[in-house]
Amino acid sequence: MNKYDVLIVGTGPAGLGAAFGLLEKKPDLSILVIDKNEVSSGGLRNDCKMNFSWPIGFPEVCWDAGTAERYLRRVEDFLLPAIMEKKNVGVYFHRAEKLGVKLLEIRQSHLGTDGGLELIKTLVARLRAAGVEISLGEKMLRYDAAGKTVVTDKREVACGNLVVAPGRGGFAFLQDLMNASGIPYRDNVVDIGVRVETKEERYPIVRDYYDPKFLFPKKTRTFCTNSRSAYVVQEKYGDQASGVWSSVNGHAWSSSRPENGLTNFAILKSVTAPLASGQAYARMLGMQAALLGGGRPIMQRVGDFRLGKRSFAESFSGDLYDFEPTLPSCTPGDIGLSAPAKILNALWNAMKLLDSIVPGLLHPSTIMYYPEIKLYANRPAFLDGHFRAGEGLYLVGDGAGTSRGITAAWASGLRAADGILESL
Repeated sequence: MNKYDVLIVGTGPAGLGAAFGLLEKKPDLSILVIDKNEVSSGGLRNDCKMNFSWPIGFPEVCWDAGTAERYLRRVEDFLLPAIMEKKNVGVYFHRAEKLGVKLLEIRQSHLGTDGGLELIKTLVARLRAAGVEISLGEKMLRYDAAGKTVVTDKREVACGNLVVAPGRGGFAFLQDLMNASGIPYRDNVVDIGVRVETKEERYPIVRDYYDPKFLFPKKTRTFCTNSRSAYVVQEKYGDQASGVWSSVNGHAWSSSRPENGLTNFAILKSVTAPLASGQAYARMLGMQAALLGGGRPIMQRVGDFRLGKRSFAESFSGDLYDFEPTLPSCTPGDIGLSAPAKILNALWNAMKLLDSIVPGLLHPSTIMYYPEIKLYANRPAFLDGHFRAGEGLYLVGDGAGTSRGITAAWASGLRAADGILESL
């Protein structure tokens, strides 16, 4: 049986951050990084949009401003991002303020999906050159805390420390690990929403502020705006045992690709207690949408939604409907038959407020895709400030509730690495 000083599960930003954080101070450590996917995964693959301002991406239950900003500086010093310029946004700030909406001032960088893939290649190559063993297509099955061993679908590995960073896609996997290890946690938060797609000319703020972050009443916000060369994708969640469902998400290529004149962003509502399980609630809503959509997400034009009628295939051509959906495999339908009324009302109220701030958004051709669901709300009972959940066991990243985005996930990996280094 091979033995490593540190085993890291997950090659997203949290896992990579942990690996580089360890190597920075102790380059002679033996480190193994595994990922169930055949390619390095995580948020760096998906549009690679990074925010470098507190509190974006940092759950305040896990972070304070001073700690987050200290780690953000380390992330920025390592990644050396090109911060995007913002301009002409004062009018939007004032309009939002008058309506009780907050527009956040964020330092941002955007590489695009293709730029993110190139960054991943560079980072993985650097790790391998430093002696880190990386095994893709290897899935962790279980952990024996007493014996400090991990069983994968390929072998058994001994490790002095284990860092688990499965991302949002590993939300259920992480819950199974915590249940098996007797780690108490809370799972009572989930974000439910729609992804909005429209022409850039109807949401022109993106030309001046790439990913504007609006906070609305009723715990509703915009999230993950994409433009220039933007498109919507479908993501698969669950399995045959628990049920398969899909969420939508947004991507954009880098500036090297031709522009398509479209933009997309999510509007999400946070749903909290008295949920017994955000995971179970999300699965129920996702499977209900899949049932109505014939196994696919639902899309509806704003013009049809305002009239209280479903969209049909012919709703997406001719007259006012002047652009084609970038995820045409979705089923035209009625989101109101699937989304809970209270959630849908909050989302629609936010869209109406946003249309007053950036007039044109609610053009009849604008598309709403449903559902967009974010699962990053596990709340393990950590033993210290380094996200240690057991002896030599650290849980980090979006799936563990320590982050909500690339930079915060990387920071949480660094914070775990600091804990391991202190223990050594």
